[in-house]
Amino acid sequence: MKLSIQSISVRAVVVPMRRPLQTSIAKVGEAPLLLVDMKTGGGMVGRSYLFTVSRLHMKPIAALVEAMGEMLKGDAVAPFEIEKKLRARYALLGVHNMVLFAMAAIDMCAWDALGQALGQPVVRLLGGEPKPIPAYNSNGLGILKIKDLIVEAEQLVAEGFSAVKLRLGRPTAGADIDALRAVKKAIGPKVTLMVDFNQGLTVAEAIRRGRMIDDEGGVHWIEEPIRADDYAGCAKVAREVATPIQIGENFMGPEQMAQAIAAGCCDYVMPDAQRIGGVTGWMRAAALAQGAGLEMSSHLFSEASVQLLAVTPTCHWLEYVDWADPILEEPVRIRDGKATGPAGSGLGMRWNEKAVKRYAA
Repeated sequence: MKLSIQSISVRAVVVPMRRPLQTSIAKVGEAPLLLVDMKTGGGMVGRSYLFTVSRLHMKPIAALVEAMGEMLKGDAVAPFEIEKKLRARYALLGVHNMVLFAMAAIDMCAWDALGQALGQPVVRLLGGEPKPIPAYNSNGLGILKIKDLIVEAEQLVAEGFSAVKLRLGRPTAGADIDALRAVKKAIGPKVTLMVDFNQGLTVAEAIRRGRMIDDEGGVHWIEEPIRADDYAGCAKVAREVATPIQIGENFMGPEQMAQAIAAGCCDYVMPDAQRIGGVTGWMRAAALAQGAGLEMSSHLFSEASVQLLAVTPTCHWLEYVDWADPILEEPVRIRDGKATGPAGSGLGMRWNEKAVKRYAA
């Protein structure tokens, strides 16, 4: 069946977070999401969503998606051809940031529609099989008081996870180490612990705190200790700190990931489906990680990532967040510390229309 694009529409919802997240640089208490629907001539509707970080970004990103939709009317639902056309059209503006977000949403819609047309999940279109993926609970564990961290850490493990992530970047290194020790004690030695500075440190301070974390032991990785695009600085941190350095959620396309790998600035990578370029960008990133021998995890977008990691040669961890769960008919499921995606064809995302109406922005 040859599918063509009839229309691409966008709806905005703002979903309250079950556990608001306080990082070293921002507080996030709600998930502003754009739900994207691609209607095709074959009757299939490809679906994806974007996380816009703030309500303020919803209108411009939605406008970009809709403008691209107009450009693509009547075109075949062929992700590589769609990407080629949009990259050419936006070359002068630059295929980064919001432009790339919009392209990624359309790419994921196209793959979803193709999977539905063939009656197969996207993972099978890519040559793999659906399977459970090791997941860590990334909900909460922000910059909180010690007593609240302990309670939240115990709750996150009780939800069926064998790994959790703690946000660091407090005003003093001592406060970070106190938080780290408290969480490690609360979760016990059998639970894997990652930490994330959310770009909150200078290079010198990242090395200082990184070495303190080395001395504590038991931390699986240190994520984004400094500004995301400072590859030279990150390479220096990676050389000076023994605990593995994890970056990648801010890679704008596979090209930036290639630059980061060439700079030697990380031990692990974790692309974001929205920023890397959707399914198409992810597959190129997975090849780069394989070539460099780097374990590759995901950032946000649990529903798509659980399928993409299943065909990633160096598959590592899925970052689990439940931010989109309320507007989905079938969210990702967690059992024995592993994530399983929604059943059905395509990416498996179906909107809970009652919830979409309730949270409409």
